[in-house]
Amino acid sequence: MLTITEELRDKIIAHARADHPDEACGVIAGPAGSDRPERFIPMLNAARSPTFYEFDSGDLLRLYRELDERDEDPVVIYHSHTATEAYPSRTDIEYANEPLAHYVLVSTAECGNEEGPVSFRSFRIVEGKVTEEEVRFS
Repeated sequence: MLTITEELRDKIIAHARADHPDEACGVIAGPAGSDRPERFIPMLNAARSPTFYEFDSGDLLRLYRELDERDEDPVVIYHSHTATEAYPSRTDIEYANEPLAHYVLVSTAECGNEEGPVSFRSFRIVEGKVTEEEVRFS
């Protein structure tokens, strides 16, 4: 189960809406070994695509160095789907390489960048196996 604050949920949704029609992506870091998402880190979708997201390799290197320096883990890795449901695509599954992370997907297919309902779901992706998990907001 993912437990996340409403504030962090709202930041993810705001980022997804702001980047629409392109996919948004980012990380929420937390203390190493804690499974507590605390620090919101929006990233640039280097692909600038409505159907694919990719972290810039330089940004990703800087992120992992910063996480190491701060003794943090990437607790949540999030991105948006702009035209499909909030479920990992084959590409998402293929590129999922953090077995302890919660993979959060937000779909802006129904509302675009306007106010309106979004789908917010979390998954564990380990060795190609996708398992949806409950999300609790605090």
